[in-house]
Amino acid sequence: MAAKKAKQAGPKRGAYYALQGEKVSFGRKFCPRCGPGIIMAEHKDRTACGKCGYTEFKK
Repeated sequence: MAAKKAKQAGPKRGAYYALQGEKVSFGRKFCPRCGPGIIMAEHKDRTACGKCGYTEFKK
């Protein structure tokens, strides 16, 4: 029986925020169907929502 691989930890949610002076900006896109709070995953050729499956392809 093969040994199981450990899951790699993804980036923490706080890594998506950037400070610009006194303003905080969010670097990722929210899903237009699900609304604010659901972050779309960024792939090399598309952005996709893991909850509803909404996908936008990059050109």
